[in-house]
Amino acid sequence: MLQLNYIRENRDAVIERLAVKNFKDVALIDAIIQLDESRRKIQNESDAIAAEANAAAKQIGDFMRQGKKEEAEAVKSQSSGYKERVKQLTDRLAEVESELHDKMVQLPNLPHSSVPAGHSAEDNEVVLEHGALPALATDAHPHWELLTKYGIVDLELGVKVTGAGFPVYKGKGARLQRALINFFLDQAAEAGYHEVQVPIFVNEASAFATGQLPDKEGQMYHVTEDDFYLIPTAEVPVTNLYRDVIVKEDEFPIRHSAYTPCFRREAGSYGAHVRGLNRLHQFDKVETVQIVHPDQSYQVIEEMSLYIQGLLQKLELPYRVLRLCGGDMSFTSALTYDMEVYSAAQQRWLEVSSVSNFETYQSNRLKVRFKNEEGKMQLAHTLNGSALALPRIVACILENNQTEKGIRIPAVLVPYTGFEWID
Repeated sequence: MLQLNYIRENRDAVIERLAVKNFKDVALIDAIIQLDESRRKIQNESDAIAAEANAAAKQIGDFMRQGKKEEAEAVKSQSSGYKERVKQLTDRLAEVESELHDKMVQLPNLPHSSVPAGHSAEDNEVVLEHGALPALATDAHPHWELLTKYGIVDLELGVKVTGAGFPVYKGKGARLQRALINFFLDQAAEAGYHEVQVPIFVNEASAFATGQLPDKEGQMYHVTEDDFYLIPTAEVPVTNLYRDVIVKEDEFPIRHSAYTPCFRREAGSYGAHVRGLNRLHQFDKVETVQIVHPDQSYQVIEEMSLYIQGLLQKLELPYRVLRLCGGDMSFTSALTYDMEVYSAAQQRWLEVSSVSNFETYQSNRLKVRFKNEEGKMQLAHTLNGSALALPRIVACILENNQTEKGIRIPAVLVPYTGFEWID
């Protein structure tokens, strides 16, 4: 959530920056400013009456101690309406604050100045490409055919047990999945991330704090009886570990990694691009989260991008880095880099990671703060990055490393899988 004082003091700049995200509801911004003005006016009036009531109470006490009952009764009579007036103002203040909050959560985060304008993925900026694209034989198979050929993932069995988008990993497929999870967690530990194991259900307050609600409720699985949500990413529970926490400045950067299954409804997804492992309702992911000093967050996002690129290089996968345009960014992000791996059999780029800087958008909801050098409370910056999501990594490993002998396992994974080939 944006900071109210920034909107109030920088109306034109907010309108200009939000236009990069194709958000042009100026009336909403003006309504927020007007409600804030009303809120402050009501609060000032309530404070003034409360001060008068306190002064009257003190005066009554003084008169009573002096034995001046008539004077005390006169002041009581004059101040009898204070309590009711304060109650009226308090009720009105609650109404205004509720309306203000409802409008505030409709504003997306402000994009960073480096974010290109645009409306869709077609307008994203390619920052770099790394690695040679594999040249496969003309009879090379897409991964969904390889899954069946080698018996490593059963999509139909998952449909039987649950439904489409819930695969069953078998044999070397299950071992490859576990190998990737352990590899990613070990790499994160070496890079200074502290591993945590977190719940895969969160409450409404947690989903709101990281921006999933009210923006993405249609994409989340909701356990209605308990009012819990299945997590779409470990970012949600990990970041919420610091909700309502005042951290110490010398604790920065706070760095965590976590492995969890992730759940997304992916409503409206269809077509060839969702075949096989390309888009699932349940998938595994290792997430990295950082909470940092505001002065460091844009240096940190570059470091996180390089870290994720290092993982892809170790897996011998060709990739590219995109800076997302305003129209393709998430509601909560100020700057996002996507990492895409080239799928040789499908001859297309597949997103495998996003790393985002949310600046204070999440921390304002979370109320994760620190005392700066002047002793004043200040909001921290939050960042997260997939490091990495498994399904498309698995798809590209299978497709890009297929040979007549079988599928070659990247050397870095062999100590984890215990085998060099899927054959």
